[in-house]
Amino acid sequence: MYDIIIIGGGPAGLTAGLYAARAKKKTLIIEKGIEGGQVAETTGIENYPGIDKIDGAELGMKMAEQAKNFGAKIVMDEVESVDLTGDVKKIKGTVDEYEAKSVIIATGANPREIGAPGEREYKGRGVSYCSICDAAFYEGEDVYVIGGGDSAVQEAIFITNFAKKVYIVHRRDELRASKDLQEKAFNNDKIDFIWNSEVVEIKGDKVVNEMILKNNKTGKTQSITSDDPFGIFVFIGYVPNTELFKDQVNISDNGYIITDDEMKTNLPGVFAAGDIRNKTVRQIVNAAGDGAIASINAQKYIDEAEGNLYEGFKEE
Repeated sequence: MYDIIIIGGGPAGLTAGLYAARAKKKTLIIEKGIEGGQVAETTGIENYPGIDKIDGAELGMKMAEQAKNFGAKIVMDEVESVDLTGDVKKIKGTVDEYEAKSVIIATGANPREIGAPGEREYKGRGVSYCSICDAAFYEGEDVYVIGGGDSAVQEAIFITNFAKKVYIVHRRDELRASKDLQEKAFNNDKIDFIWNSEVVEIKGDKVVNEMILKNNKTGKTQSITSDDPFGIFVFIGYVPNTELFKDQVNISDNGYIITDDEMKTNLPGVFAAGDIRNKTVRQIVNAAGDGAIASINAQKYIDEAEGNLYEGFKEE
């Protein structure tokens, strides 16, 4: 029986684990992949407070080590099912089964991929899903933004602060973004548009230097190449990892877990933190903030319930 189990070992989960273990709660973090989660796949993080620049894998490792130094246990397991509705929260993984008084869900959300060959191969080497993280690496270079909604247009406008030219590649012949954003993009001399086009392949040597586009009206393809590296920024939405929880916690229309400002879900003793939450900004720094808030409130929940709701948990 753990006091707090955290599902997900990204920045939100590791921060929650740090705070829980430091408060002397018996803490378990379950991560199915690598310590640090998606952040481990990010290179050259330059916007985490107090650190000029750090590799994502190193940051994830440091966060994990810090949590473990305070007593948090981290296991590598993939959660198959959960029962969070009772006083005892039950989690079944492929390796083992676990029980806790409180659970923090920090399973994150994955950027929706184009699905083109080469996309995953060149992730972090020309393909990015975060302009705040990576736009500065393309100062004076060309950048191609994939998408036509609010996020894509907002990010394209932001990237013009760094790039020589930004091309918005959209599969339709008009943007889906709000009219005010469209107007800003159309009036920006550094933004141009490639309509009715989809990415069918991404190529390169060590970094991206070629992208194949297909016109979905004519069927013709064109190759965009450059002697210099160029950036491909994909903004076609996110896929939240909420499948395990959707029948138990309240989920928003776009698939994210609904919480209040204290990271509480609709279930007593169940909290959510990081990119899995229904919010607008998804960055390492506010994921860590979510984790801290969730952990502190999970501790309060347990402390208030001890001797009452969890009378049966006391060792004889």
